[in-house]
Amino acid sequence: MPLQFGSRTAFSRSMEEKEQTEGGLHFVGKKDELMEAKRSFRTIEDRDILIIYYQGVFYAMDSYCYHAGGLLQDGDIEEINSKLCIICPKHKYKLTLAEGECLYRGTNPREKPPVPRWYSKGVKQRTHTVTENNGEVYVKLSERSDWIESDYYQGEKGKIERAKAEASEKKTSCQ
Repeated sequence: MPLQFGSRTAFSRSMEEKEQTEGGLHFVGKKDELMEAKRSFRTIEDRDILIIYYQGVFYAMDSYCYHAGGLLQDGDIEEINSKLCIICPKHKYKLTLAEGECLYRGTNPREKPPVPRWYSKGVKQRTHTVTENNGEVYVKLSERSDWIESDYYQGEKGKIERAKAEASEKKTSCQ
């Protein structure tokens, strides 16, 4: 009997995988579980995605910061300039959850006196569409064809660079 159950589970899993790619939607979890976790990491079509549940809304974005490949999963979330942002824990870059826009605070030296304001560097982090249906949550990967800087850390060169940085950090913390 255990053998049948195990093969039945494998069959069910293969059926789920087929359903995940229909219409470009990928099943990422049950709504209640994702809400409780608040942040979840998933790999979809070789892309590492961070799913965030915050103030009643789901967001999905590339899980590595566009700047240096740092993991965003432990970043604080703050409202900046009326937009919800995740703060990269490594270098404090501020990325909007909805659009992946990078915000920074600066002054215009031509203003007297210079007043600090929030400015945009543009979209730097790829975001993805999240939908919920009958308690199940799905992610549709971004269909934007233009290059977005976070794409680098999803590719082979970026993965190698991330691995080197992690090894370097481990070596430094062990000394």
